[in-house]
Amino acid sequence: MSKRQKKNKGKNKAQKSKPVSTQPRKAENSFWNNKKLHLVTLGALAAVLYLYTLNCDYTWDDSIVIIENEFTKSANLGGIFGNDTFRGFFGEDKKLVAGGRYRPLTLAMFAIEYQISKAPFIGHFFNILWYALTGIVLYLLLLKMLNPTERPEKLEAWFIAFAASLLYVAHPIHTEAVSNIKGRDEIITLLGSIAALYFALRAYHEQKSQWSIVAGILFFLGLLAKENAITFLAIVPLTFYFFTKAKVGDIVKQTLPFIAAAVLFMIIRTAVIGFDMGSGSDPDLMNNPFRKLVGGTWVDFTHGERMATIMFTLGKYLQLLFAPYNLTHDYYPRQIDIMTFANWKVLLSLAAYIGMGVYALMRLKKRDIISFGILFFIITLSIVSNIVFPIGTNMSERFMFMPSVGWAIVVAALLWRLAQYLNKQQIITTDKLKASIAVLGVIALLFSVKTIHRNFAWKDNFTLFSTDIKTSTNSAKLLNAMGGELSNRAIQPEYAAQKNEMLVQAKDYLTRALKIHPTYANAYLIRGNVNNYLRQYDAAVQDYNYAIGYKPGYVEARNNLAITHRDAAAYILEQKGDVTKVPRHLEKSIEGFLNLQKEKPDFPKLEENIGQVYRYMGRYHGEINLDAPRAIGSLLKAKKYLKDDDETLRLLALAYGVEGRHDKTIETLNQLLKKNPGSGLLHLNLSTAHALSGNAQKAAEYRQKAYQLDPNLRK
Repeated sequence: MSKRQKKNKGKNKAQKSKPVSTQPRKAENSFWNNKKLHLVTLGALAAVLYLYTLNCDYTWDDSIVIIENEFTKSANLGGIFGNDTFRGFFGEDKKLVAGGRYRPLTLAMFAIEYQISKAPFIGHFFNILWYALTGIVLYLLLLKMLNPTERPEKLEAWFIAFAASLLYVAHPIHTEAVSNIKGRDEIITLLGSIAALYFALRAYHEQKSQWSIVAGILFFLGLLAKENAITFLAIVPLTFYFFTKAKVGDIVKQTLPFIAAAVLFMIIRTAVIGFDMGSGSDPDLMNNPFRKLVGGTWVDFTHGERMATIMFTLGKYLQLLFAPYNLTHDYYPRQIDIMTFANWKVLLSLAAYIGMGVYALMRLKKRDIISFGILFFIITLSIVSNIVFPIGTNMSERFMFMPSVGWAIVVAALLWRLAQYLNKQQIITTDKLKASIAVLGVIALLFSVKTIHRNFAWKDNFTLFSTDIKTSTNSAKLLNAMGGELSNRAIQPEYAAQKNEMLVQAKDYLTRALKIHPTYANAYLIRGNVNNYLRQYDAAVQDYNYAIGYKPGYVEARNNLAITHRDAAAYILEQKGDVTKVPRHLEKSIEGFLNLQKEKPDFPKLEENIGQVYRYMGRYHGEINLDAPRAIGSLLKAKKYLKDDDETLRLLALAYGVEGRHDKTIETLNQLLKKNPGSGLLHLNLSTAHALSGNAQKAAEYRQKAYQLDPNLRK
């Protein structure tokens, strides 16, 4: 071997023996570890996805918390914070759902916004703003949990934080919470909860107690928005266990502000609406879906039926998270039917949850992020599952607003593991993520398209109902709502040409609702209205009586029943039909109105309706019964309720004339003339009255004036 070869050999040995650097390789600078770009992307995506909603009207539950809530409209913050959430809508201490609801923060927000502008634009604008902020805070929280600054060589934390947040913001299942202004409670409670958790983690990592105070305040605000923030009492210690090295004492310390906020909230809630978590059985199917009609009597589901139905809905939630098609705002009975454990869908759902639970527990010690995502999903879902306590409905897409965070974390982590599986090595460059990024992009694109498309359904109530009735074909509540919306539209002047067709269609929806829910008082009320508009008065009377029978004291039904009797009498008088029915209708009508007047004297248009009945009584006695004294008696009562009503005065003048009381005729006609000084006919009638009373001069004066005002009267 030559000296040169030996020299090179020694050099090669030296190179081989040179120690390899133990410093971690830095991840490449790219979009995937650029926090600012991530934040801008998430905020912009939320704005773009929900931009259309700025054109939307108030819809669905907005009436309860905004446009028909007296506390909100008058900005009565004392009333908002001092009562059940729905007190301002009902005007009485009535709970819409078992246990009541105490969510004053979002009502206070609506009240302030309503004072700025009554237009729905402002509510939709703030929903978009708060939703965008929720996506941003979720991303910051996930980064804080995964703490990429400790491992700058890895893209895992950046990818999972952004992918999970992107999937969350784009998911179509959130359209109900964002597009419906009332869904603000879902947004604010999650925002408050995750922001609180973010600051709790900062308090731990930075050892600054002021962040713990901020966390407690934010969590309290989340609770004031909606009660299900309470589930974060379990999420907070779980997060510290999975993503920090905190000892038990430290975890307890960081959880204490959340406990204090929850205790304060429960004290206030109990003081305002009492302690009732809705454990009782509400007899109304629309507030308790776990009831069925057996032999004409409503009874509770068996335990097996109840649990199987709940398990089916839990499976339905999973389906909607992975495949959000056929979305709807309504899952009321019997859109979700009575289930048993013999149903394969129930068994599949049960197997899925058992599998998820087993995996989460098995990987608990490994602090597997997928285990955390599953547990987050199950814990936050529990409070709206109907297992802990009844929530008043089978399910709702807005109930996924909080649990879907766990789903997004799981899917993002699975996409990362897909990249690991495909590359079989440590991933420090984005080119190793191409497959996972492609899958993420496809999912996000499909979700975004679906979200934008779904938002069109929330334009107004009619669009929402007519869209979702194609999905929720078996919901008594939506069929009833569709019937009501159609009937309201049908009586508007612009729909005069289609009026009867729309009313017939509305009646069909309501009849279908009553087949599902045979004791649905509100459906009978609305169908009674439709029958009244169709002039099918006997059917209307029957429907109102059913409504009153199933809901004693139903003032709207009693009022409308009295109106229908009045309208039936009026129609017979106009059409010269079977006038023998008129007295019965009028007697029933006045009896109903007078009874209602004793109980609810402030009921809308009550005096006007009473006056109209007396006017028809006067007309009947005068024109049909030819009984002038009784006609005058009824018309004088009508005059008390109908101040300066032209028709009442006209009929009264005629009745006085028939009775020969010409002075009274003249007096009444003069009252009419003050209101209508340019009426030639009134002048001519006064001429006749004066002539009959023997005053020829006055008769001539009024006759001449009549001809001047209306030359056609000479004919």
